[in-house]
Order: sequence, then structure tokens, then C-alpha cells
Amino acid sequence: MLKASSRALVPFVSVDNMMRLVHHIGVETFIADLARNITEDFAKWDQFDKTPRVGSHSDVGVIELMPTSDGVLYGFKYVNGHPKNMGEGLQTVTAFGVLSDVYSGYPRLLTEMTLLTALRTAAMTAVATKHLAAPGASTMAMIGNGAQSEFQCLAVKAVCGISHVRLYDLDPAATAKCARNLEGLGLQVTQCTTPEEAIEGAQVITTATADKDMQTILTDNMVGAGVHINAIGGDCPGKTELHRDIVARSSIFVEYPPQTRIEGEIQQMPADHPVTELWQVITGQTQGRKSAAEVTLFDGVGFAIEDFSALRYVHDRIKDTPYYVDLDLIADPDDPRDLFGMLKRAR
Repeated sequence: MLKASSRALVPFVSVDNMMRLVHHIGVETFIADLARNITEDFAKWDQFDKTPRVGSHSDVGVIELMPTSDGVLYGFKYVNGHPKNMGEGLQTVTAFGVLSDVYSGYPRLLTEMTLLTALRTAAMTAVATKHLAAPGASTMAMIGNGAQSEFQCLAVKAVCGISHVRLYDLDPAATAKCARNLEGLGLQVTQCTTPEEAIEGAQVITTATADKDMQTILTDNMVGAGVHINAIGGDCPGKTELHRDIVARSSIFVEYPPQTRIEGEIQQMPADHPVTELWQVITGQTQGRKSAAEVTLFDGVGFAIEDFSALRYVHDRIKDTPYYVDLDLIADPDDPRDLFGMLKRAR
């Protein structure tokens, strides 16, 4: 058997190695670093290829590809969203991703992204909260206590200084799970039995529910002045979490309008409903929160540049570590024109 050349090898980060890498760095440090990477990449927004994710929808879920490039590196993520999976003992969201060199087209990294997506989604929420929530916000209501919830809570703690989280889920077992996982991690945790109880005293409300349907997790009368909302559960056509009246009276901030108008809370609104792109706030081109009484809404559906930021971070952090293996992924014949000869000699 022919030995693979170094040019044929691509670093691969498995789920096990991703978990080891996260623990090596520290969960909160990892998320805070991702938030900085996302902020850096959003600040160079104009350099990126941008396109809505390419989705294949079915009655039970969606499978999507999320590509982008800054002209030097190219990245994409394969990701699914199947809410029915939880009832079958499966993950609602699974993913993997690739980072490649634009000059040669050769992959530089192949990695799991189920864990990494949870980490980068939390980091993106933290970036939005940092720029849009009222100064000094200390309490967040976490509505939806599934697989994403602990990451969200730790992200706003690490990046925004939140110290108290109030948890609610339709399933009390999910709330108990989230509270148990957050024990000893520096947050005051309150388990709540209604969404109204959860938002009591909260300056930040994050909704992360999984149903693929037009839901009303929050009604208009539940949201008071000065609150910042991260609505991150609505991420495909026909799936929302907020009553239309909340959306109508909020200042709305989005990642990429052509995608969010199809998938986010603003799919409930007219096509010309005003929104602000978050990158413009990050770069100082426009103002975020304008008053203490304003209700701000981050209509977060997830965008490919965030995955690019995460892939770039992992690629940089695994160097000189044991947290990856080399895969013989790229055919590399001695003569680039003699691919068949390479095959023949391998007998």
C-alpha cells in the first residue's frame, strides 16, 4: 500500500477531540474567544461571499449547507434540524464542517460541528446581547431548556456579565436538567414553572425552542420596556417564537436580511419591514440601543460567517496539540496527471 504524502492529509477533529479541546481551553473561554472571532469577521463583512443557506426541507425537518469565503479561506457547514428526533432519542441538530484554502482548493480542516454549532450559536447570542442589551443587565430568562440552553447561559455570563438565569421549559425535566448542568458554574439559577415567572425581573430574554411551527412563546403583554430579546429558535420558514405584535414594536437586528426575512421572526412582517444589520452596529456605522425604554430584538437564525469564524478558530487552536488526527483525504499522485497510475500502483 502506498504511503500517503503530507499533502494528502487533512486534520480531523472528532466529537471526542472537540470535547477534549473545549475542556483544555475552558468552556467560557472557548465561547468568549468565538465571540471575538465572530466580531472580527463581522467587522470585515464586505470581504465575504454571502448567500442564504441552501436548504432541503421535508415534513420532518431540514438539511442545509451553509457556505462562505473571505477570499483567503472557504468554509461550509452541513447541518440538519429535525425537531422530531428528540422523541426518538436522537439529536435535533447535527453538523460537520470544512475549512479550505482558496488558493489551492485543498481542505485545511474537517471537523464535527454539532458541539461547535452549539458553542458558536451561544457566542453569537452573546455578541448581540453585548451590543444591544441595556447597560448593567444582570438577569436573563432562558425560555427553552434543551440542548442549547446551558451554552446560552454560559455565553452571556462570560461575555456580558449576566449573573442570574431564570429557566423555563414546557418539559420540567428539561429545566431540571439545565439547572443541574449549571450547578457550580457561577450562575444564580431559578427554575420557573411558567414563562411569565421566568421573565420576571429579566433584562434579557432568550428563546430557544425547537418546534417546527409558528409558535407564540412570548405574547406582547409579557415584554416590558427596555428588554432585549434574543429569538434564536425560529430558523426556517414557518417557524417562529414571538407574537407578531412584539416584533412590530421592537427595534430589530439581524445577521443577513435575505435569509432572516425567510426564516426568522420577521417572516411574519411585510417584506420591507425595517431592520438593522448587526455588522453595522459592530463597526459603529449605526447605533444599537437608542434609549433605556426601547425593546431590542436580535432575530438570530444563524449565518455562515459565524460557522466560518468557528472553523477558523478551531483550525488555529489545534496546532501542536493532540486534539486531532490526520485523515488521508486528498489523492496526491506524484504526477498530478496520473491519477490512474496511482490507483494501479496501489495493488
